[in-house]
Amino acid sequence: QMEDPIQLKEEGNKYFQASDYEKALQSYTQAIKLNKDKALQAVLYRNRAACFLKKEEYAKAASDASRAIDINASDIKALYRRSQALEKLGKLDQAFKDAQKCATLEPRSKNFQETLRRLGANIQEKVNARRVVLDSQTGDSRVQKMFEILLDENSDKEKREKAANNLIVLGREEAGAERIFQNNGVNLLLQLIETKNPELILAAVRTLSGMCTGHKARATAILHYLGIDSICMWMSVDNEEISLAVCNLLQTITDCLLGQGKEEHHGKEEALVLDTKKDLRMITTRLLDMLVSKKVSGQGRDRALNLLNKNIPRKDLKDHDNSRSIFVIDNGLKKILKVVGQIPEMPDCLPLTENTQLTASVLLNKLYDDLRCDPERDNYRLICEEYIKSKIDPQNMDKTLHAVQIVSGVLQGPFDLGNKLLGMKGVMEMMVALCGSEREIDQLVAVEALIHASTKLSRATFIISNGVTLLKEIYKKTKNEKIKIRALVGLCKLGSAGGTDYGLRQFAEGSTEKLAKQCRKWLCNSSIDARTRKWAVEGISYLTLDADVKDDFVEDEPALKAMFDLAKASDKTILYSVASALVNCTNSYDTKELVPELVQLAKFSKQHVPEEHPKDKKDFVVKRVKRLLKAGVVSALACMVKADSAILTDQSKELIARVFLALCEDPKDRGTIVAQGGGKALIPLAVEGTDVGKIKASHALAKIAAISNPDIAFPGERVYEVVRPLVSLLNTERDGLQNYEALLGLTNFSGRSDKLRLKIVKEKALPDIENYMFENHDQLRQAATECMCNLVVNKEVQERFVADGNDRLKLVVLLCGEDDEKVQVAAAGALAMLTAAQKKLCLKMTQVTTQWLEILQRLCLHDNMKVQHRGLVIAFNLISADKELAKKLVESELLEILTYIGKQEDHPKKQQVISVARDCLTKCMDYELIKPLSQA
Repeated sequence: QMEDPIQLKEEGNKYFQASDYEKALQSYTQAIKLNKDKALQAVLYRNRAACFLKKEEYAKAASDASRAIDINASDIKALYRRSQALEKLGKLDQAFKDAQKCATLEPRSKNFQETLRRLGANIQEKVNARRVVLDSQTGDSRVQKMFEILLDENSDKEKREKAANNLIVLGREEAGAERIFQNNGVNLLLQLIETKNPELILAAVRTLSGMCTGHKARATAILHYLGIDSICMWMSVDNEEISLAVCNLLQTITDCLLGQGKEEHHGKEEALVLDTKKDLRMITTRLLDMLVSKKVSGQGRDRALNLLNKNIPRKDLKDHDNSRSIFVIDNGLKKILKVVGQIPEMPDCLPLTENTQLTASVLLNKLYDDLRCDPERDNYRLICEEYIKSKIDPQNMDKTLHAVQIVSGVLQGPFDLGNKLLGMKGVMEMMVALCGSEREIDQLVAVEALIHASTKLSRATFIISNGVTLLKEIYKKTKNEKIKIRALVGLCKLGSAGGTDYGLRQFAEGSTEKLAKQCRKWLCNSSIDARTRKWAVEGISYLTLDADVKDDFVEDEPALKAMFDLAKASDKTILYSVASALVNCTNSYDTKELVPELVQLAKFSKQHVPEEHPKDKKDFVVKRVKRLLKAGVVSALACMVKADSAILTDQSKELIARVFLALCEDPKDRGTIVAQGGGKALIPLAVEGTDVGKIKASHALAKIAAISNPDIAFPGERVYEVVRPLVSLLNTERDGLQNYEALLGLTNFSGRSDKLRLKIVKEKALPDIENYMFENHDQLRQAATECMCNLVVNKEVQERFVADGNDRLKLVVLLCGEDDEKVQVAAAGALAMLTAAQKKLCLKMTQVTTQWLEILQRLCLHDNMKVQHRGLVIAFNLISADKELAKKLVESELLEILTYIGKQEDHPKKQQVISVARDCLTKCMDYELIKPLSQA
């Protein structure tokens, strides 16, 4: 009896594919009992859930799927299986939620979208069955009755909930929405909001959202009736659910005014809509006012910033109209700067959340990127400079502190602009001076600003010469953890400015391990606020340049888990820092190859020569990769990839791609990477980002595609998205390994289905594959020939071989005569399929080269039975295609070869070969080119 859970899982998979669900269940159950790896446990539970689904034991299926989801909340297969089970159990609402999560995780899946539509229709049917149908005679009175129930404080709670839900459903239907609107419904909904009952407010706001969707006239009327001031006031409340619902209402209204979403035309009603630009400007102005109002909650401020982020910058830079961004810059840039300049530790600070200032920095960046010319950018810069100058006051330290915080915030947004602001007279000197202040708040803000400023090496040089001593003093003397951690990160950042651990050790005075240990303590301390723990991650990202530190870090599982949890936050700095730390731990950064002569010269001149640390050798790197995989690094990376494009920068994407490539190095780990969502996460990384990042992600995909079952690694339509990244690696500028593994992946894909073969052809991969068939490199030539062997099954590929004016067939025939057996197997296989599918190619084969007959005879006499069998199939195809061609073959030595093989006694191992030879002889007898032995 097996005791290896992985083997038991594979055994279960085989039983499942063979439809033996009982034995599959037994294998998975045994594996669950023996297994201790969480990631594998999730796979086993979801596989067992699939068995229970097949056996129609839906309660057990839902239970097992839930266990898998408890381990990995993003396990899309487990979510879908639970959805299927819950649907069969009649729990449609819960099934819909799971299907919705699946569609969110994989929005392009037609299967999930179809499931959502079906479940939605079933739920609607159920709701309609319970809800009294509103007919034209009694509908109006029933709407009034709903409002009466909702507005009556003495109404039964259950009745009120039912009425509220019915109202929301009614508002989403065109006829119902119009009925509510025409019967004083907006006024009554406003009364519900004024009750201050959270449940009634939510019901009213959601009903209003439904009424506005896709109806510009009604949306405009509701906006004017409610008033933008009231809507923004409701959005400002310190209740997350209500604030979000009102934000969605305002977004729905904005979509209608912008002409986005599902716009419906309502005849004459369209004439009621006046110029929407005026309304849009009114909304924008009020949102900008919200940013600086003390009455607005932190959540409300975040909602306003998110709405501005979403609706102000152009969606497509090809659209020349950036007037919305210009309007915001002219009328609200100073208000956004005020938000980024807030200091949470000061008493006059506006209410903020942990994300407010970063979201404001993102908005600054989006607005700057939306500008079309230098004069517009100069205007943006001048407004910033003017505002910062107005805050600098030598007599008022608090105002000056806000100026420094603003520069720090801009550096986290449009960095080029921030760098120009650092060049303003006295700004850098002011930062250094504040570091030496006695006040902790001054030190906190100044150190943070110096960290952001030191990203540019020219600025780092200034800080190294002016501020390092101060940072060291602050780190040693301060008892404030928030300041201490920032000072440490500042020193680490400056120390690693050269990109090696040498400078880092100089600044750390040889105690990088001690500093890293302190960072890990801060990271794991949940009592410290997330903003401060973020700095611990950034410190680790620099300290892990040291080989000893990175080795200790991956051994600290709580610290790894804490870092992965923080990576889920929507924070650009955290994502970049986590990705940087992982790149360091996996040694997936680029290294310059040292020229031995230059090394000797440097030693002779007594210069420092960086040497490879023992813990940077391959064995240690492999161990670190295994530790990271065990700690759940793939799930964390998959989560990071889903972040908004403003948060997940191209640089972060490249770092994540580098880590994935390092994780995929060992073929044994690739199954785990796929199971935890790595395959799916790599696709967007291979399509968007820096050129280096896209190549690294494509290479990682190639490694997975080369050895994995595409149906499991890239289920559904996703597999077609992988083809383009693989084809992009077929380039002479890529290295041999990238080309080779891309070819292996395409070979694997081309063997799955004709639709995939057609996709490969459409991506124009055929010329590149043919080029590699000429390669001197044996492995590349072999991989390309094997890929072509699979592709020739496709009719379009066959037609290219049939077409005149190309040497494709000649190349395949000549490859059949190669000494490399693997190349011969692939080439002979391709030729066998081509000659079987296209009779024209049988004749063409005899014309492309004078060596064709000699090559065919060698194939038929080959020691390797695979090659021999394929050679005999080619001979059979030629004989079957044309009697004259058959005659030519009979007159050659091939007849003697066929007779020799055909006369051999039946043998299980040789039977295929013997049978084909006999078929050839039989066909010749049918043509009466030879006689049976008895007649000879």
